[in-house]
Amino acid sequence: MVRGLSLVSVLVALLVGGWLLTAQRSSPSRATATQAVDEAQQAANGLAFQQAEAQLEQSRSLNGTYAGTSLAGFGVTLVRADAGSYCVQTATAHVAGPGGVAAAGPC
Repeated sequence: MVRGLSLVSVLVALLVGGWLLTAQRSSPSRATATQAVDEAQQAANGLAFQQAEAQLEQSRSLNGTYAGTSLAGFGVTLVRADAGSYCVQTATAHVAGPGGVAAAGPC
């Protein structure tokens, strides 16, 4: 009985060891992981810009200007705003609007 149990435990240990070796080889490369992080950051920036632009448009419709709009909590900074245009930025990208698209770098 003990002999059969030790044989089973050796077999299980070999299977787990083999699985760990194959799992280690199939893990994503550093370049793939970096690309995934970059894509996630772009998606987050896009969402933050959409929310900020909606707030800016609402403020302009109420006040006639983009100036003075509070974007607290949106994850963006209002760099410049006047009656007809604005520029908002995150740490890595910016949008000059209205109607602009996200571009790398500051305003």
